[in-house]
Amino acid sequence: MEGKEEDVRLGANKFSERQPIGTAAQGGGDDKDYKEPPPAPLFEPGELKSWSFYRAGIAEFVATFLFLYITILTVMGVSKSNSKCATVGIQGIAWSFGGMIFALVYCTAGISGGHINPAVTFGLFLARKLSLTRAVFYIVMQCLGAICGAGVVKGFQQGLYMGNGGGANVVAPGYTKGSGLGAEIIGTFVLVYTVFSATDAKRNARDSHVPILAPLPIGFAVFLVHLATIPITGTGINPARSLGAAIIYNREHAWSHHWIFWVGPFIGAALAAIYHQVIIRAIPFKRRS
Repeated sequence: MEGKEEDVRLGANKFSERQPIGTAAQGGGDDKDYKEPPPAPLFEPGELKSWSFYRAGIAEFVATFLFLYITILTVMGVSKSNSKCATVGIQGIAWSFGGMIFALVYCTAGISGGHINPAVTFGLFLARKLSLTRAVFYIVMQCLGAICGAGVVKGFQQGLYMGNGGGANVVAPGYTKGSGLGAEIIGTFVLVYTVFSATDAKRNARDSHVPILAPLPIGFAVFLVHLATIPITGTGINPARSLGAAIIYNREHAWSHHWIFWVGPFIGAALAAIYHQVIIRAIPFKRRS
């Protein structure tokens, strides 16, 4: 009862429950303080006539461009130094990726949802958070933004870029392709599960007075995954990031393992979507009327 009074004090009770299914059904239905959003249609032709649709795609392009630009520059800065003590090191690279995701999700969440990652978009699509039309558009714009971001880095310092791997993701020597695939699956699962949890309708209703909460754990998840998997794969968990660096670097070894950085993140995203929607929230993908 005390928790309910706290929710009322914060104004969270203005979110009424739409359907008493899943976790909502466990508490009696009408007294819930959040509203489950309806599932997005598979196809939404009307979106193609809306400026907000294209604005969201542009936001994804710009965010992914900035993400690749800052993070690949950081990787190049670490790679060019003979002494790792003179650079930010692996921890700095991890902070660069996590910090940029935190900042960019905060900036673009209200416009496009702040995906900046095809795996995140794919996971949210499986959970019917967006239409197939929007998901495909986002993924295309994310990949284009990543290519442009890596291209600008190469344009600034081509010799350094080409001589230090171009930030391309590869499975490190001493690890098998299976190990790399597993690292990408688990790393992406952590990220996408965090995205689902941070943007959950129930959590949003109760934490709406602290709008910075969603970008913070998402960025921190990216930081932690990078700390763990940079030594294994350089950390992909974002197919657009891997594709952009591979296209601009364009050396054979950057492509030999490239499939891992699409298959792994998409499997991890699918598992996270199933786990959160079906196990945690008990919300079936096809909702009952």
